[in-house]
Amino acid sequence: MSDAPVLIPPGLNASLAFVRHGESEWVAKGLFQGQGDSPLTDLGRRQALLTARRIGRRARRPMLPLPTAAPHAIVHSPLARATETATLIGRAVSTGRGEDAVPAPVPLHPEPGLLEIGQGEWEGLPGTEIVQRWGPLLEDWRRDPLAAWAPGGEALPQVDDRVRVALRALLADLATIAPATEGPRSQVLGYADLPHEEPWSIVVGHDGVFKVALLALLDLPLARFWTLPFALCGITVIEIRNGRPRLRLHNATDHLADLQTADARARDDARRRSGAL
Repeated sequence: MSDAPVLIPPGLNASLAFVRHGESEWVAKGLFQGQGDSPLTDLGRRQALLTARRIGRRARRPMLPLPTAAPHAIVHSPLARATETATLIGRAVSTGRGEDAVPAPVPLHPEPGLLEIGQGEWEGLPGTEIVQRWGPLLEDWRRDPLAAWAPGGEALPQVDDRVRVALRALLADLATIAPATEGPRSQVLGYADLPHEEPWSIVVGHDGVFKVALLALLDLPLARFWTLPFALCGITVIEIRNGRPRLRLHNATDHLADLQTADARARDDARRRSGAL
């Protein structure tokens, strides 16, 4: 039996919407970010605004699998690119109309546990230079991230520890306002809609730290780190039923369709191949 604290409160019914930040200046330049504090580009702000609008109008078809009630909070990484994205989303959710409107501004909470994975000496350097100076180590990081990581950076188990602390606090907070349920809920889609009174929060952060967070929530091994990609301003929804998590939506980017130019797709593809965070 494990002595680790429970991550998801027993019996909890709630949802989390994960949103990666928009394009930053370092992303646009092909630089490894990690915990380097790079602001959004103009394109990144447009991505964030479109994402904010999509979440603010979540009840309109095609509906997002989220309650129409106001989110409990927006929890975000303290880094500038995530903070600005979270601020834009908070503003959109708080100024909705009709069934999307909320009675008061949604509180924003910076959470240090959601900082991107520290990339040490790689931060701020272009991928080409990292290949030249640390080629074999970079290949090892891509192949087995539990055995290799950036010089001076964070090992995945370290990241997993702080992410679990942050998730545990976030979910415990939702549990304090979750209504009592009568018996177990069905896990099969199509039999009942998501009750509007069930609590949910928005989490704004980064590709690498979100990979770790989803593996923790879904009880998957850290060795699966590269399994779950997160696009810039993609939306992912984890729905918790009777204390059990399920992936309802992953990496939705249809709201960004008008911004998906050939150049942007090529840049995203190149970055995914590089292993940069």
